[in-house]
Amino acid sequence: MNLRKQLFCLISLLIMLTVSAQKINNPILGGELSNSAATSMADIDEVMPRMKALGLNTVLVPAYWELMEPIEGKFDFTLIDRTIDVGRREQLHVVFLWFGVWKNSMSCYTPGWFKQDTKRFPRAMTAEGKQMEIASCFSDNVLQADLKAFSALMRHIKERDPQREVVIMMQIENEIGMLESARDHSPLAEKAYKQERWAERYGTDNYADEKFMALSYARYVEHLAKAAREIHDMPLYVNAAMNSRGRRPGEYPSAGPLAHLIDFWHEGAPSIDLLAPDIYDTGFKSWCAQYAMPLRPQDGGKVKNRLFIPESRCCENSGVRALYAFGEHQALGFSPFAIDQASEKETESVTQSYNLLRQVYSLTSHHLPLTSYGILFDQNDQERIINDDNVIMTCRHYFTLPWDPRATDGSTWPEGGAILIRLGKFDYLLAGSGVVIDFKTPTEKQQEEKKQLGEDGFAEAGGSVDQKANKRFSGKRLGLLSVDEVEIDANGIMKYLRRHNGDQTHQGRHARIGVGEWKILHIKLYEY
Repeated sequence: MNLRKQLFCLISLLIMLTVSAQKINNPILGGELSNSAATSMADIDEVMPRMKALGLNTVLVPAYWELMEPIEGKFDFTLIDRTIDVGRREQLHVVFLWFGVWKNSMSCYTPGWFKQDTKRFPRAMTAEGKQMEIASCFSDNVLQADLKAFSALMRHIKERDPQREVVIMMQIENEIGMLESARDHSPLAEKAYKQERWAERYGTDNYADEKFMALSYARYVEHLAKAAREIHDMPLYVNAAMNSRGRRPGEYPSAGPLAHLIDFWHEGAPSIDLLAPDIYDTGFKSWCAQYAMPLRPQDGGKVKNRLFIPESRCCENSGVRALYAFGEHQALGFSPFAIDQASEKETESVTQSYNLLRQVYSLTSHHLPLTSYGILFDQNDQERIINDDNVIMTCRHYFTLPWDPRATDGSTWPEGGAILIRLGKFDYLLAGSGVVIDFKTPTEKQQEEKKQLGEDGFAEAGGSVDQKANKRFSGKRLGLLSVDEVEIDANGIMKYLRRHNGDQTHQGRHARIGVGEWKILHIKLYEY
């Protein structure tokens, strides 16, 4: 790429980041409510203050079509108003989830008058002609009813919260996708399929059917997104249930905004800002990587998809997963699902992690953009080596240290994770839990001795030593100048708490944060 194109891409990226910052100023430290948690005013009054106490700054709240328009053409925004009012009182942002025509593929949140009139609002069908509990996206009647209700909701939100002080983003539908069949075979769908000459273009297998439905769903969503933009402009996204465990289209909610279908969704729904993964399965880092699509020249200077995780399994590992997502991918937000129903042990990790992230973002918001990394380990994925401008950082799970008995007691390791930020040359910030890091020069790393350590952290007597140790050492080394545990105030000022040295750094060998501890370490290095 020539210099002119590089400058164009850089300027475009800066413009995009500025616009994004104006829309959402702070990272979404969120939590999504369980499906029925906001179906009464009493429930809203109870749950929102509880979310504030957990340390959230944003709550993802369903907006139920069946309760908003129980009689066709007559809207009741009581629950929407209560959510906005309590959110404003508690200083919480709200992301509404439009449970319209589809929720987890099915049309279970449509009003009764919609459900019962299948002639006017036809269902999708299998190839055998069986109607499904899924309204057909090829029906204009379905679209117009959905569009009318969603537009009414957007107009009301604009009236209630014109400056977007509370409602900062909207989710359109929920986990759109086909189940039981890879595509809709209803008469309207078959007509569209033949007009598109889809079989000639892509073939007739399940994966071709999925692409057809992806483009069709995206075109449907685009109607709602364009209307929302004209009424009350704010970030819009659609979420996806993952295609995991070797399932084929139709066995998972196929044709939704999945990573392998992103081009069809971008073609059909250009007004959507984000395609967002709901991550419940194993392989958290892999799912994040599929949806964090950075700036590429071929995309005309635009970020193809910024990572936002509106749903993740709420568990004891949620906190370190959030740190990883923000550190590695500069995620827009993270949100454990059904956090209102989670145990204290599960929500504690979220509270602790969000407390660290709030401090870290307070620091970074007062500085130029800084380089950051995400670290996440479990029992099978224990190490990552990072080369940061010739500082070689070997990051490991805390339980790789030899002296913690929990590492070998037969229990499953809790995940360890952190956000690692370079503040300057030989100057780092580490915020997280359950990690250990050592720092070396490239030449020192190349000549590193491999020794088996005993429970006291020293080499086992008679243990094997790498033959490299017999060669004369050359080059420079890195040492720990200081490791300080700190807090960061709202103005981005670091407050010294205590010095970590001696046993806390294994006599200058590494910086570490134990499993179950949640700390911020300010690490300074020196070369000798």
